[in-house]
Amino acid sequence: MAAKNDADSNEPSISELGYEQARDELIVVVRTLEQGGLDLDASLELWERGEALSRRCEEHLEGARKRIESVLGAEDDGDFEDEDVDDED
Repeated sequence: MAAKNDADSNEPSISELGYEQARDELIVVVRTLEQGGLDLDASLELWERGEALSRRCEEHLEGARKRIESVLGAEDDGDFEDEDVDDED
């Protein structure tokens, strides 16, 4: 059986998916695999897509983590302008 290419299917390219899209599709993949009833090749193909979706989610989460750390680091260095609402003294 030839490997399925993203361009050959109706499924969007994983690299183009946002976090929520990848997460939602991953949920569907897991539910489908848990239900069973697929032949071995279809199960493996679906599992491989699930692994790729999981990696994509991790990429998004790592990017978000770095952004948060960057903001927190800037805050610690005094580079982050903190609007103080208690300036009415």
